[in-house]
Amino acid sequence: MGGTREMKDTAQKDFIAFPDIAADTINALLYQGKALTDAGNLCAGPTETIYQGKEKLKGQYEDLCKYELIDGKVRLMYLIANQTAVDGKMLLRKAGYTGGAYREQYEGKMQDIFPVIEIVLYWGEPRWRSSRNIRRLFAKRKFPEGAWDYIDDLKLHVYEMRHLSPEIRERFQSDMRIIVDFLAEGSDYRSDRKIMHKAALIRMIRVLSGESDTEDIEDWLCQKGIREEDEVTVCELFDQYVKQGREEGWEEGKAEGKAEGKARQLVEDIENTMNFFHVTLEKACESLGITVSRYEEAKRIY
Repeated sequence: MGGTREMKDTAQKDFIAFPDIAADTINALLYQGKALTDAGNLCAGPTETIYQGKEKLKGQYEDLCKYELIDGKVRLMYLIANQTAVDGKMLLRKAGYTGGAYREQYEGKMQDIFPVIEIVLYWGEPRWRSSRNIRRLFAKRKFPEGAWDYIDDLKLHVYEMRHLSPEIRERFQSDMRIIVDFLAEGSDYRSDRKIMHKAALIRMIRVLSGESDTEDIEDWLCQKGIREEDEVTVCELFDQYVKQGREEGWEEGKAEGKAEGKARQLVEDIENTMNFFHVTLEKACESLGITVSRYEEAKRIY
């Protein structure tokens, strides 16, 4: 379980870390799609800050840190956290992350001081209903009259990536547009958008679809003759993915017999679609124009 979670975390961090995707995500979610942050101005920053534990100093790790440099100086620091599950205390974690960044500025570890912005990209399916501000987090507590006038109004900026509106999804210009449209539309998603970061995109789709094995992606791209610099659309890439199932089915069909080979081909096509798009059997059959009963019959033969 730990290995699966670590692989998922790594895939998400690596995908967001591309400067064009990081800048696009910031512009789409924070600035209503206006190109106010340029990928060329983003520089990777440290993801670890130190805090005092019960007995010794401990490190706390953020998923992504980007400095925005203007004329050689840091204008803003962006912290991006990936969440796959709702965390009721995430607001307190944010206080630790941003507090650590400001502490380093206070201690003179940075040449200048600058604001810190943290956003949370939530990839889970259930809606995020946990606290997004201090008042809600402590809403059930009883405080002296007037205390709220002195309690800092800390806010948590959470974006539910599986539930973005079409209007917000349309703001994205990078490969992130493919991800958010895929999450929203599932097996119905088709696009002629060109893919920039092919291996990272496939890995991201796989982990968001519940798969744990992503180590074969580079080998698969190499076998298909697809290079990172090649122009490939979403539809072309998916067609290659499904075609692989067909080819394997036909090759094995030569040894098993014509009927068995066709049955295997059909089953592999359906199951590849289910795994790739993380959809039900019914949805996979519908998208390929095959009835569930035909799939079940092929499954019995094969």
